[in-house]
Amino acid sequence: RKYSVLPKIINGGIAGVIGVTCVFPLDLVKTRLQNQQIGPNGERMYTNMFDCFRKTYTAEGYFGMYRGSAVNILLITPEKAIKLTANDYFRFHLASEDGKLPLKRQCLAGGLAGAFQIIVTTPMELLKIQMQDAGRISMSAKASGQQVEKLTAWVLTKNLLKERGIVGLYRGLSATAVRDITFSVIYFPLFSAVNDKGPRKTDGSGEAVFYWSLLAGLVSGMTAAFSVTPLDVIKTRLQAIKKADGEKEFDGIVDCIRKTLKHEGPKAFFKGGFCRIIVIAPLFGIAQMVYFLGVGELILGIEQKKTI
Repeated sequence: RKYSVLPKIINGGIAGVIGVTCVFPLDLVKTRLQNQQIGPNGERMYTNMFDCFRKTYTAEGYFGMYRGSAVNILLITPEKAIKLTANDYFRFHLASEDGKLPLKRQCLAGGLAGAFQIIVTTPMELLKIQMQDAGRISMSAKASGQQVEKLTAWVLTKNLLKERGIVGLYRGLSATAVRDITFSVIYFPLFSAVNDKGPRKTDGSGEAVFYWSLLAGLVSGMTAAFSVTPLDVIKTRLQAIKKADGEKEFDGIVDCIRKTLKHEGPKAFFKGGFCRIIVIAPLFGIAQMVYFLGVGELILGIEQKKTI
C-alpha cells in the first residue's frame, strides 16, 4: 500500500480554486447576512438573501459580488489542498491492513484534517470577511453621512500586522477551529459513505464516476453546513473587525453567544443558513468532483489508485 501526497495536493488546490470561483458571490451574501444586526427599532439593511444580492449588485456592480475574492482564491489553494489531502492521508494511515476504516477512525481523520486546515483558513477567513462586509459597512456609514476609507486586503493585512503582529491575522482562531473540526468530522465520513454507493469508473482506479462524487459532495456538504451554521455565525461575528453604527462588539465565543441570544434570539444563529447551504454544497460537490478527476496524477504521470 502506497500513498502519493503531491498529486493529491495538486488536485486539492485545483479543486479549491474552481469551487470557490463558482460560489463566491453566494458566500459574500452569506457573510453580510450573518454580520447584519437588528437595529433598536427592528430595522435591517437586508430582508433576505435575494434582497441582499439585489442591493449589493445595484450598489457595487458585478465585480462588487467578488469583493475579497482575490484573497480567498489565493489562499483557498493551500486550504483545500491541506483539507482534502490531510483527510486522505489520515484515512490511509488509520486504516487496518485489510483496508477497513471504522466510523470512529473516519471521524478522527476528518477532525485532524479540519484541525490542520485552520493554519491557512483563519487568516483567509478574517481577510475575506472584512472585504466581503466592507460594502455593508460603507452603505450604513453613507446613510448616516460618514466617510469610509476604501479597504483593500493589503492595507488590512499591514494594519493588522502593525497593530497586533502575526497574532492579529488569527483573530477568531478558536471559533474557526470549532467550526472546521466539527464540519470535517461530519462531512468526510458522510461523503465516504455516499460516494462508496455509486457506480465506479472503468479505468481500474476504483473511484466513483465524476457525477456521483459531485452528488456525494452536494449531499454531505449540505448536511455538514447546516449542522455547523450556528458555529459559523459566531465565527463570522468574532472576525468582523469593523461594525456598522450601533452594532455590538463581542469578547470571545461565550460573550458572542450570550449577547446574540439576549438581543436577537436563537434564530440569529441560523442567519444566512440557507445561503450557507447553497454555498457549501456546490463548493464541496465541485471540489470533490475535481479532486477525484485525477488531474494531479495525470500531470505527474502517476497511475491513479483508489484511496481508503
